[in-house]
Amino acid sequence: MNDPIIETRHLKRQFGDTLAVADLSLTVGRGEIFGFLGPNGAGKSTTIKMLLGLIAPSSGSGTMLGAPLGDRAARRRVGFLPEHFRFHDVLTARELLRFHGRLHGIRGLHLDVRIDDLLARVDLLDAADRPLRGYSKGMMQRAGLAQALINDPELIILDEPTSGLDPIGTKWMKNLILELRDQGKTILMCSHRLEDVQDVCDRIAILFDGELQELGSVEKLLEVEEMVQLTARGLKISDGLKQDLAAVIARHGGSVDNLDHPTTTLEDLFLRIVEESKARPGRRYQPPGSPGATGTAGTPAQRT
Repeated sequence: MNDPIIETRHLKRQFGDTLAVADLSLTVGRGEIFGFLGPNGAGKSTTIKMLLGLIAPSSGSGTMLGAPLGDRAARRRVGFLPEHFRFHDVLTARELLRFHGRLHGIRGLHLDVRIDDLLARVDLLDAADRPLRGYSKGMMQRAGLAQALINDPELIILDEPTSGLDPIGTKWMKNLILELRDQGKTILMCSHRLEDVQDVCDRIAILFDGELQELGSVEKLLEVEEMVQLTARGLKISDGLKQDLAAVIARHGGSVDNLDHPTTTLEDLFLRIVEESKARPGRRYQPPGSPGATGTAGTPAQRT
């Protein structure tokens, strides 16, 4: 990788007799969204702490933003949203950002403009002067993201960024992560919500018991090479279609495992219904067979 933002070489961390991270070697390139996955206890948080210089490796080495791990100048170019963050809840969101901005050495009008831009970006302008103790979990998550962006970082580390967000908030967060990537930011993202990782990440690493088990592009890793998928429009499944397709596929040495209509995702269905409901206030679901209901169960025709 020509321009690595993170690079580890045989990184290891041991706590007494417990090996938390073993021989971890990986590279994260500039401008990519990198998913860091694994069950609880896999070594993800320990690795992040080593990258940030919060704990030292037992052995091995690494660089972040071209500097050795723990370098203070490099850390100033990093934004971090931990999974379990704690802010002074007597502060307002504006005061929180001002506090963290000053810690980064930002002052005056530049800081004021930066704060307003971030509050608008995370949709907290209307609540900017309310104490954090009155915020919902989703609002706190957005305030936490804003503080991670206050220094306009090159590298953004997000630990469970969609935690506590409803489907609309989750979609918003994923869109923002993609926007940050499009602006040239590099994002290291840990999440247990695998559908979120699949939606936004370019490459992923999977850890188990402190050891790297898989590394590669999401698209390539999810590809099932021994199967072929065909998508077509303008026709319904019939016995004749099944027989014709089976005959063609058999001539090429394959067989039909399944032939069915595609499905959407629950997230897309939920978001579509919410948007349709906003556009048509007062509409509601009508059970099949009720007056005015047509089509099959769950179709838009039955939300009148």
